Amino acid sequence: MITIGISSQKGGVGKTTVAVNLAYAFARMGRRVLIVDADPQGSVGLSLTRQTRKLKGFFDYLDSEDMSLDSIIVPTRMDTLSLVPAGQGSDYDMASGYQGGSAEGVCNFVNAAEEAGYDICLIDTAAGLFGVTKDVLVEVDAVLIPQQAEPLGVRSMPKMLEALRVIRKLNPNLHILGVVLTMVQRQLRESSDAVEGLRSILPDSLVMKAEIPRDDIFIKASARGVPVGVMQTGAGVLMEFEKLRNEIENKLEHS
Repeated sequence: MITIGISSQKGGVGKTTVAVNLAYAFARMGRRVLIVDADPQGSVGLSLTRQTRKLKGFFDYLDSEDMSLDSIIVPTRMDTLSLVPAGQGSDYDMASGYQGGSAEGVCNFVNAAEEAGYDICLIDTAAGLFGVTKDVLVEVDAVLIPQQAEPLGVRSMPKMLEALRVIRKLNPNLHILGVVLTMVQRQLRESSDAVEGLRSILPDSLVMKAEIPRDDIFIKASARGVPVGVMQTGAGVLMEFEKLRNEIENKLEHS
């Protein structure tokens, strides 16, 4: 099983959008995919089904010593795609974060997912590289970094990469797949300049060629609780996620 964390230092950069649609891109190729909502806001679950706020999930698993993975898996309309919602997590406080130690629980979760026969486990994390997000990154094989195509994000990226280098001391095998630019508006000079600016300051190997555009279809798909590829007019955007999936597979194959 390949485990990939979807992480960023700040919120609102499109982590959940990337996680949901990348999971769909892998699943439609026949890979058995588990998408995990490790963000207490529960955005992944809400993007796929409105019932997940009432269900137990990832944070409950971290709290429990005897909860099974099967008990928190939610099937989707695709046989190859399953979801673990964020859940209730009694030790999680939105103001101060996760209060209990989670490293062992995250390790047990990843091992259980592998034993269950999943090919890909995508974990959408909360913003910031601390707490549970840090514990996730210590366990996963690779990390993908969504970044909004806007000037402030470009300037903060070196700090994000430096933070990941620190985490690699705890997980030497962590593969930094690179930055995927999101909410790209090529027709807007500031957005286009931000894209080119990031590509100029980072090595080619650290910036994914696929670019996720800002598009109303993401809002429409979220309202319906489906990935964009399911939408009748989603073929163009889906193509970028297919390109992203292919890039990731190539990077992992040659890592």
